[in-house]
Amino acid sequence: MKRAIAILALLALTCGISPASAISKKKNVTYSTCADVLHVKATKGTMLGCLDGSAGTTFESLRGPVVVNVWGSWCPPCVAEIPHFRALYSTGKVRIVGIDVEERGIDFGQRFSMALNMRYPIFYDPDGRTKGIFGLGVPVTWFIDAKGKVVYRQIGTIKTDKQLFDLVTKYLKVKL
Repeated sequence: MKRAIAILALLALTCGISPASAISKKKNVTYSTCADVLHVKATKGTMLGCLDGSAGTTFESLRGPVVVNVWGSWCPPCVAEIPHFRALYSTGKVRIVGIDVEERGIDFGQRFSMALNMRYPIFYDPDGRTKGIFGLGVPVTWFIDAKGKVVYRQIGTIKTDKQLFDLVTKYLKVKL
C-alpha cells in the first residue's frame, strides 16, 4: 500500500497533472478551498497562502475543532498517513486542514494533492515560515479547539484510521 501511494505521488509529480485537469476529470468530486476554513480575522500572525490559489489566512486565526496536518510531497511518512486523513475527512464530523511545506514549487503540491484525492483545504508554506510554529520535521499533526487553542500535537506519522479517530475523540471531544 505504501509503495503504491509513493508511486502514485511520483507519477503525479512527473507527469504534469495540473489541478484544473485533475478537477475536470473528477466532475463528481468536490474539493474544499481555504475559504471554507473557519477562522477569525487577524491582523498579524503567520500568513499562509492557499494551495488552490484562493486567499489564505494566518495560522493563528484558525478555529476548530480542526485537525491540522503538516506535510510535504517529498516525505514518505507523510504520504503513508494521507489515507487516514481522507478517511477522517469523509466522516464530515471534523474539519481538516493541510499545510504543504518545503515544496520546490506550488505546482508540486497541487499535483500531489489532486493525485491523492486530498479534498480538504490545504495551505501552502513556500518559504519555511511555519518552522517556528511546527518545528523542523514532518509529519506533524495539531488538534485545535473552538477557541483556537492547540490541545494536542502529534509528532510523527499517524499509522491507522483508529489512531487518528481516537485522537480526535480524546482531544477534540468529537465522537466518530
